[in-house]
Amino acid sequence: MTAAMTPIERMTMVMTGGIPDRVPIMGNLLEQGADALGIPIKTYYTKGEYVAEGQLKLREKYGYDNLSGFFYAGQEAQMLGCRHIIFSEQGPPNVGHLIIKDHTDIEALIVPEDVAEHPCFRELATCIRILKQEAAGKVPVGSSVISSFSLPAILMGIDRWMDLMLNGPEKLRDNLLRKCSDFTIRLALALKAAGVDGVSYSNPVGSADFLTLKQFRKLCLPWVKRDIEGIGIEGVTYFNGGGRINPMLSDLIDETGIMVYYINPMDDVAKAGQIIGDRGISSGVINDIPLIDWTREDIYKEVRRIMDAGAADGRFIFGTLVMPYLIPEENIHHLFDAARENGAYT
Repeated sequence: MTAAMTPIERMTMVMTGGIPDRVPIMGNLLEQGADALGIPIKTYYTKGEYVAEGQLKLREKYGYDNLSGFFYAGQEAQMLGCRHIIFSEQGPPNVGHLIIKDHTDIEALIVPEDVAEHPCFRELATCIRILKQEAAGKVPVGSSVISSFSLPAILMGIDRWMDLMLNGPEKLRDNLLRKCSDFTIRLALALKAAGVDGVSYSNPVGSADFLTLKQFRKLCLPWVKRDIEGIGIEGVTYFNGGGRINPMLSDLIDETGIMVYYINPMDDVAKAGQIIGDRGISSGVINDIPLIDWTREDIYKEVRRIMDAGAADGRFIFGTLVMPYLIPEENIHHLFDAARENGAYT
């Protein structure tokens, strides 16, 4: 029997084609950190120290294999000029001020040269520094960026973005995407400089839920390539962001060289493994939302299904999307217990 490994040993072995003691488990618990500290979500996100402490408590409590140096997606809009974030008592913060309302706002949009100097990033960097110190080289610390192609959705709203994307004017669209790409690259590089072990590159609008494969190749893929050329592929995970990506996998691998792919719960896990083959790593992802109501038996059954479909040759990890705040604690325990108990490679 393989000896127990540290989380970072486990992940490193999978990335290098080896077979670790069990499937690595990626847990994306965010607002639950506020509960762990007994403070409101709005207060929790004011300090990097709070978020770091919350993340450490959550990993200790549930035993998954990563630490998250990430706050909420709206922070990226804040770094670009958003003046209002809506905080919920039972879920993630949302953008309350769209900074692009017409074409002139695109022309006026300024991407900061040094993202690391923004107050939001300074708190994020504090969180990452604490997590890295506490992880002591045993647990990977990750963070996230929104792709240039999906970022406009939180700057101008998804409806306006889809209209501009599909109907133009092309010059205006490309101007916005170029600015968004510059920001995505600068933010990812700043996160790497802050010490993260991995960056999740989130591209929900570039998924099969929004685009045909033809549209993806024409409209989205060139910007993914530009982003990744600027960021580099080391430590980058392509995150579906809640959208199906199996139809895009071959193009992404061929054109970007990214090795790790988060597969949507609606994608076929086994098929994703076949498409990726020995060119990369797939992550079987559970649909988080039903965990609010599922029984222990429901959870174990679904985890076993995902593991059976994906954990065949060692090039596989198990993950969550962004766990809803209202999932009962006992179901979170059931989820990660089931993943550990069923995480033997077959």
